[in-house]
Amino acid sequence: MKMVPLGMNVPLFVSIVEDNRYFRSGWEAILRSDPEISLAGSYASCEEAFASPAIAESDLCLMDIGLPGMSGIEGVVRMKKEYPHVAVIICTVHDDDENIFKSLCAGAIGYLLKKTDPEDLVRALKEAAGGGSPMSPGIARRVIESFQTAAVGPAHEEDRLTDREVYVLQQMALGKSYPTIAGELSLSVEGVRYYIRSIYVKLQVHSRSEAIAQGFKDRLIRPPR
Repeated sequence: MKMVPLGMNVPLFVSIVEDNRYFRSGWEAILRSDPEISLAGSYASCEEAFASPAIAESDLCLMDIGLPGMSGIEGVVRMKKEYPHVAVIICTVHDDDENIFKSLCAGAIGYLLKKTDPEDLVRALKEAAGGGSPMSPGIARRVIESFQTAAVGPAHEEDRLTDREVYVLQQMALGKSYPTIAGELSLSVEGVRYYIRSIYVKLQVHSRSEAIAQGFKDRLIRPPR
């Protein structure tokens, strides 16, 4: 993405990918109200966006996560692959760790919540154009806390996941069933359950989704690509 110095008559081309037409029209109005920003395109899905040649002309893309068909996180991955010059800022209602870290690991350069004020939204776009990584305040704090937690690491060696446990957790994140994981490891399903119970205890979680989210947060596993 080219860096656009603020205060110059160089438009910042921004595309929108948002299936909610009320949010989409609101974002369109906000972008059109600023003379330094030009609306490159507005789409209801990633499929629609990637079918348009205008997406390649964008500097930034403001993208939701919960989209019909291809998700916003999948859209970030594809954008990075096909149009690496287009920076993606996620703007969503989701403020959970799993979606935050999946988005950032996929390549998003910013993460905003939909309750962001219009002035702050425009400021965030310009910050991104200048090389920044805008995030809603609460999101930024959670990202910092996750890095601090990861830096400290488990207090005791026995709390660390073994290589086998990390593998099982990664396969869980990929959506694989217990029998499938068991077959890959030449274990019984009960053997896989043993590893999963150990993972829950070490990560101090109580469900599959919590374990996966904690695995992303602690950088133990990678988001699906």
